[in-house]
Amino acid sequence: MAKIKITLTKSPIGYNKKQRAIADSLGLKKMQSSVVQEDTPDILGKVHAIAHLVTVEKLSESAGK
Repeated sequence: MAKIKITLTKSPIGYNKKQRAIADSLGLKKMQSSVVQEDTPDILGKVHAIAHLVTVEKLSESAGK
């Protein structure tokens, strides 16, 4: 599976509870924190829901090896 790097670039303060919960479920706790996740439909749906708060980078297959 491909991997993506998700970085929280904007604060979820001021947005609804659902969007804050999505950021927490992805593992994004603080500003500029990053996580590497699998490129699954579940993760992509979460990223799409908070796309205005995060930046996403696709990682190459050889980066994880």
